[in-house]
Amino acid sequence: MDLALEVGVSPRHLSFVETGRSRPSPELVLAIADRLEVPLRESNTLLLAAGYAPRYSERSLDDVALRSIRSSLQRMLDAHDPYPGVVIDRQWNVVLANRAAGALTAGLPAELVGPPLNVYRVCLHPDGLATRTLNFAEWANYLLRQLRRTISLTTDPELERILTEVAAYPNVARLAVPPEPGWDDPQLLVPLRLDLGGTELSMFTTLTTFGTPRDVTLDELAVELFFPADQPSEQLLRAAASSSPP
Repeated sequence: MDLALEVGVSPRHLSFVETGRSRPSPELVLAIADRLEVPLRESNTLLLAAGYAPRYSERSLDDVALRSIRSSLQRMLDAHDPYPGVVIDRQWNVVLANRAAGALTAGLPAELVGPPLNVYRVCLHPDGLATRTLNFAEWANYLLRQLRRTISLTTDPELERILTEVAAYPNVARLAVPPEPGWDDPQLLVPLRLDLGGTELSMFTTLTTFGTPRDVTLDELAVELFFPADQPSEQLLRAAASSSPP
């Protein structure tokens, strides 16, 4: 009843749509998808199932129509340097990165750094960043929760394959499920703590998405920016930037 009121139809009509007794208009399909926060890719699937053409385009980030957006994203990443920053797609494949982000994966096996470089694989694989992550259990459980949440929202088969793969890594298989944090937990954020040759680099991360996407590609992109979690980490990142070539 609540959904029917929100999309502007009677509960009886929405019930008929749900059971297949009535065919919804494309406007009703999109209204339902909007109220249920269905991603654009799945909204296209709903339209196809109802007998209508997809409404939302899916262009490559290299498409001429997205050239200005790609340039803006790269400028954002470059301005964030010397702190790491990447643009990721729905599977968390890195599609754009700045210099500092590239430096974090230096020396890793070629099969892990792609293309495409997948954040879940490179962070959780025993030969990847897992070997340098001081709080691996904490960081890995955060990534696994994020991965499972996205699968529950999208039922993306590629993400399900990634989960099956990373869950079989021996270091991931040994992880215990952490308890939910309590109100007395003093930690504000889960940092990524890396051992860089005996020096600790601690960073927290933010994820930013487009506010009004009308293209499937843009709807599935997110900008992940890392920030130093303490003063020594900030000094380390700035010193690394000043000592490395452009």
